[in-house]
Amino acid sequence: MAILKTTDEIALMKISSLLVCETLAEVAKVLKAGTTTLKIDELVGIFIKDNGATPSFKGYHGFPYNACISVNDAVVHGFPNNQLLKDGDLVSVDVGVFKNGFHGDSAYTFVIGEISTELQRLIRVTKESLYLGISKARVNARVGDIAFAIQDYCEYKNKFGIVRELVGHGLGRSLHEDPQVPNYGKRGNGPKLKAGTTIAIEPMINLGKKDVFTMADGWTIKTKDGLPSAHFEHNIVINTSGPEILSNFASIEAAEAANPNLFLVQ
Repeated sequence: MAILKTTDEIALMKISSLLVCETLAEVAKVLKAGTTTLKIDELVGIFIKDNGATPSFKGYHGFPYNACISVNDAVVHGFPNNQLLKDGDLVSVDVGVFKNGFHGDSAYTFVIGEISTELQRLIRVTKESLYLGISKARVNARVGDIAFAIQDYCEYKNKFGIVRELVGHGLGRSLHEDPQVPNYGKRGNGPKLKAGTTIAIEPMINLGKKDVFTMADGWTIKTKDGLPSAHFEHNIVINTSGPEILSNFASIEAAEAANPNLFLVQ
């Protein structure tokens, strides 16, 4: 059962969600070829702590880093490391913060240097599908309505692979709450959505097939065919008037556009 939030609780969740996005904007300012994901992870940890919060991911079920940073064929849960980033890399950064008793959890995929038109399409379609899914998150709708909107756009219309093993989720005092929110499904199926439900919607879309595997570190999930993947994530609350996005990509997109080392997919 989803844990419904009060107006005051939602206001606190928004603070956490926006702090995640400000953290991702800091990442966007410094991402470039030649830096390492371990340096990015250190920046994330410092920025979160300097803003009176703690990283949600560090120590979560033993995860040892501040952020999940997944490059190219790594879908999610990537371990930061000392390998130098290079032009043409897709870098998905997933960050969580815990502040005032509530979590925020958001992800954004950045592009270093130039990429092919097909990879640009993957980034664009994944990001667009997030908003299509959000548009279906309404009172008395079903989780399957969100899931189908994402699947219809990414898989049926654009022929990309949708990861089955990983899903969006409820969010609040716990990092993962009910309901689970897959990126594939049937309209009219799944739990009914109620006012006050807070969820993280996060399409994880592969350029190639849907199949993935877990690396020996027990966390990093990669595509089986070795083709790149993209990942975007927003936190929302379902109001009687419709979905409200608690996170905000505006500061990330501004920093992304201002960084000459990043390619802005439009």
